[in-house]
Amino acid sequence: MSTPTSPTDRPRRRRPYTPRVPITERREQLLDVALDLIVSDGYGRISIDAIAKRAQVARSVVYGAFSDLEALLLTLLDRQQERAFTRLLATVPDPLRTSDPVGFACGAVHRMAAMLREDPDTWRLILLTPATTPPVVHARIEADRERFRRRVTAWIESAPAAAAGPAPDAEVLAHALIAAAEHFARLALTSPGAIDATRLAGQLRLLLGAIWPAPAEPVGGAPRA
Repeated sequence: MSTPTSPTDRPRRRRPYTPRVPITERREQLLDVALDLIVSDGYGRISIDAIAKRAQVARSVVYGAFSDLEALLLTLLDRQQERAFTRLLATVPDPLRTSDPVGFACGAVHRMAAMLREDPDTWRLILLTPATTPPVVHARIEADRERFRRRVTAWIESAPAAAAGPAPDAEVLAHALIAAAEHFARLALTSPGAIDATRLAGQLRLLLGAIWPAPAEPVGGAPRA
């Protein structure tokens, strides 16, 4: 006859084991999970618990990699904005080399459209920020936006002067161009194909051509006497 076992004699159920991985690898994993959560559920649903659950690790693992949620979000922004804004800043050349502002701006439309296609999640993190976005995230995004705005302002200031008419207000025009670019970038992320880059570049050429008209070519292509 077998001896009954008491609850204390029964083997305890072990918690799921979280394999040990290098801290650098663990941080990247948790950042990837956080980005996936923000894209799928929004900033309002992001939390240490949600990240731990999606990553299938204990909360202590997340806290071992990041001191708190704010530190994790700022690190995520740093990583994604380094990828995004480094490439974005590279689309604006050295101002001293700018010779065709209209042609450059139209080419930039196509380069930016390619960036959105290649890394849409990063740009969703930056451009599709709802009211629930933490203030630290808003502040970081605005700081990078201002950095790009200054680069565009410097580019406009260095562009060749128009043959006639007043020079454009570089600061105002930079604000307008970036606001328009962000609007169409959001549209591309939420409604792909609504307005393609070729169509947008054509209208930009029409608008900017009023500021920087293309030089008239002589009839027949021969130099004028």
